[in-house]
Amino acid sequence: MREAKVTSGDGAKVTVYSTGTGPGIVILHGGGVAVRDYQRLAAALADRFTVHLYNRRGRVDSAPLTGTETVETDLADLGAVLEHTGARSVFGHSGGGFTALRAGLTLPLERIAVYDPGLHFGGRPSAEFLDEFERLVRQGDHARAMTVMARATYPDDFGAKVPFPVAKAMTSLFLRTSIGKRFVELMPTMPPEIRRIHDHSGKAEDYAGVSAELLLAAGARSPRYFMENCQAVADAAPRGRAMLIPGASHNSANVARPAFVRPFAEFFAAGSFKRA
Repeated sequence: MREAKVTSGDGAKVTVYSTGTGPGIVILHGGGVAVRDYQRLAAALADRFTVHLYNRRGRVDSAPLTGTETVETDLADLGAVLEHTGARSVFGHSGGGFTALRAGLTLPLERIAVYDPGLHFGGRPSAEFLDEFERLVRQGDHARAMTVMARATYPDDFGAKVPFPVAKAMTSLFLRTSIGKRFVELMPTMPPEIRRIHDHSGKAEDYAGVSAELLLAAGARSPRYFMENCQAVADAAPRGRAMLIPGASHNSANVARPAFVRPFAEFFAAGSFKRA
């Protein structure tokens, strides 16, 4: 990938990775992950688009967390990337989907696609876990922290139905894998990012001011509240459309199989927007 350095509003440096040719799309990654987890998605889109990725703060080659970050910090970083690349389209996954939708209220975007966006409407998903999750992450109790979060945010999964010690033992095994070890590395970034989402709890109508073409997608195998929230925003936004992707789970954006990528590629290709 091609690399470039851009400067955000507070002087922080943002490393932008770019691949492909054609109209520009910026990928906003989710929580607990980084640019490396979206290489397959970038490669799947790169034959038709110029794909730009960057790590959100607290990750390698990005600014360290200071505890002062806000949604405006996230938007300033994205704004700097948009200005540098000329891209006017974004794809946001999970927490990145939240940032993408907030960006649609103020930044010059023409097309926004989100998958399983991190939104909090009407108490869904539950936020009761957040204080305990933050405390456990500070203490370094990673297995318990991940178990607490997963049982709250995936209430219909197997891990939420078995006794807590069983679920925690399953989480401990996962965190020993190569993917799990990366989650542990990035776990300090997760509480503040989740907190920003819940600090902006409200109504779907809060996004009625998004004027960009808007595709809100959820996985058929993801928790049901993702689709409920997507439909609510689609109903509120003037150019919003919601869709359910058959067979897709929350991590399908990272796996990026052709059937998953296709509707997003078609959505971005349908627009007439500036080439990067």
